[in-house]
Amino acid sequence: MLMAHPVVLRNLIEQYETLKVLGAEDGGDEVRRRMDDLAYTLCVSTGTRDVDTALIAARHRLPGARPEDDSVLTA
Repeated sequence: MLMAHPVVLRNLIEQYETLKVLGAEDGGDEVRRRMDDLAYTLCVSTGTRDVDTALIAARHRLPGARPEDDSVLTA
């Protein structure tokens, strides 16, 4: 499976969570479509089937997410 770059994952997480905090699911069609697109992209990027699992998997892949992570990548 191809793995999304941590910077891409962080960006997707931030966009999705920002729209969720702003109550985008109650917004117009375009905003809801953007949230659906982000959820789909997160799922594809993490190999999962629902957005909650995708968010957990994406966060787990970010540098520093695990104590033993010795990644030199910065996001």
